[in-house]
Amino acid sequence: MLAWIYLALAAFFEVVFAMAMKYSHGFSRLVPTVIVVVGTVGGIGFLTMALKTLPVSVAYPIWTGIGMIGTVTLGYLWLGETLSPLKIVSITAILLGVAGLRATV
Repeated sequence: MLAWIYLALAAFFEVVFAMAMKYSHGFSRLVPTVIVVVGTVGGIGFLTMALKTLPVSVAYPIWTGIGMIGTVTLGYLWLGETLSPLKIVSITAILLGVAGLRATV
């Protein structure tokens, strides 16, 4: 169970990392750049801890999938990015893939 908590934390930091990159404006703003570094270290650190127990073929795709879904969602909510029908279908496919991978463990 702890491995799944680590994986959830890793996914959270993945979203933090991605969103902070947008706000860093090419690493020209200090605070968002520091958040990028913290998000990167946190994401990879917690993923590494999750991989002590979980298979990489399950944990890594779930990490990237949740990170992508979170980033698309926040891009829509915070940044005013479009949420087209194709994006919604793609997110749904990724969610189904994450659920399927989770079911294998």
